[in-house]
Amino acid sequence: MSDAASPPPEPFCGARLFFSLDPAVSHLNHGSFGTVPISVQRAQQRLRDETESNPQRFYTRGLSERVAHARRHLATFLGADPEGTALVGNATTGTAVVLQSLRLEPGDEVVSTDHGYGAVALSVERECRRTGAVARTLNVPLAATDAEIVEIIRSGLRPGRTKLLIVDQITSPTARLFPVAAIVAVARELGVPVLVDAAHAPGMLPVEVDRIGADFWTGNFHKWAYAPRGTAALVVAPRWRARIEPLVVSWEQETGFPLNVEFQATLDYSSWLAAPVGLFTLRSLGVDRVRAHNAALAAYGQRVVGAALGLGAADLPDPGGPTIAMRLVPLPDGVATTFPDAIALRQRVADTLATDVFLGPWGGRGWLRLSAQVYNRAEEYDRLAEALPGLLAAAR
Repeated sequence: MSDAASPPPEPFCGARLFFSLDPAVSHLNHGSFGTVPISVQRAQQRLRDETESNPQRFYTRGLSERVAHARRHLATFLGADPEGTALVGNATTGTAVVLQSLRLEPGDEVVSTDHGYGAVALSVERECRRTGAVARTLNVPLAATDAEIVEIIRSGLRPGRTKLLIVDQITSPTARLFPVAAIVAVARELGVPVLVDAAHAPGMLPVEVDRIGADFWTGNFHKWAYAPRGTAALVVAPRWRARIEPLVVSWEQETGFPLNVEFQATLDYSSWLAAPVGLFTLRSLGVDRVRAHNAALAAYGQRVVGAALGLGAADLPDPGGPTIAMRLVPLPDGVATTFPDAIALRQRVADTLATDVFLGPWGGRGWLRLSAQVYNRAEEYDRLAEALPGLLAAAR
C-alpha cells in the first residue's frame, strides 16, 4: 500500500479541457466506460462525415487497408503481432469469438475465477449450454499473493478436460492485477489453452502481449487509451488463427483471420480508424506520467474515502501493481451486497453527490471502486469522503 501520509500527485493542469465532461459532476468511474478526448471525438466525426459524403467510396475503396493500418498501429502499441490481431468491439466480443471457435463438446470444461467480468461469465455459460460443456469457477481470495493465485489455478486445471482457462489481467470487480505471464506458463505445462481478459490493460499497463505467451488475449482501447468506444483488440497465437470463426459471416470469410473477424459490411468503422488519435493524445500527455498520476490519485482516493468510513491501510485491498488506476473500498456490512442494491446506491450517489462511481457486490459484501484519470483532482475524492458516510448511514 502507499504511504498513508503521502500527498496526492500534482494535477494535470488544464487536462479537463481536453474532454467534454459535464463540469458539474465528479467523474470517478473512468474504468467502466472511458472518456473520449475532444480531439479524438473530432477525428471520429470527420470519418463519419467522410462516410456519409460518399458511402460507396468509403466502403469499397481501400477500407480494409485503412483498418489494417489502424490495427498495425494499435497492435504495435500492445507489443503484439499485427497479423495475429483483429479489431473487435470490446473484450467481451473477443471472448465470444474465442469461445465459439473452440468447438467445445460434452465433457469439456471452461475454467475461470470468481474475479471475472460478469458478461464474460454469461458468455461462458451460454456456450456451455449450447455445447454440453461445463463452466467451472475457481475461488481466489482477494488478498492472495501472486504465488497463491498461480497455485490455486494450477490445482484447478484438469489436463485433457479443461479446454480453456480464462483469467483477467486486471480484474473488473476487484481491481486486482493478476500474474498472467506466470499463469500462462503453468497452463502451458499442463496443456491448457489460456484466454487473458485484459479489458483494462491497454493504456493503463505497459504490456507486451507476445511476451505473455497466451493463446488468446483481448483488451479494450476505449477505457484507458483514449480511443472511441467500441475499439478493442483480439490477439491470437499462430497455432489458433486458422480455427478462428467470426460471430457474423461476411464477404471476407474465406480470407481468414483477422479480416474475417474485422469485416462486418456496413459496420461503423470510425471508432477503429480514429483510435490511433487516442494513442497520440496519450503519448502527447506522456504515457509514463499519465500512468503514474492515475495510479497515485486512485490510491489517494482509496485512502481518504476509506479513512472517512473508518478504515485503515490494512483494511484496503492492494491492487498488486504500481500503475493500477482503480482501487477498492469495502462498504459497511449489509450495504450494496446485491446488484439491484448496488445499482440503486450508485444512482443515489450520482443524484445526491453529483459523483459517478462504480458500486458492486463481490464475495458477499459491497464494494466501491474508484478510478482516476488526468481530468480528476484530489478535491473530488475529498468531497466524496466528506459526504459518503452520511449518505450510507441514511441508506441503511
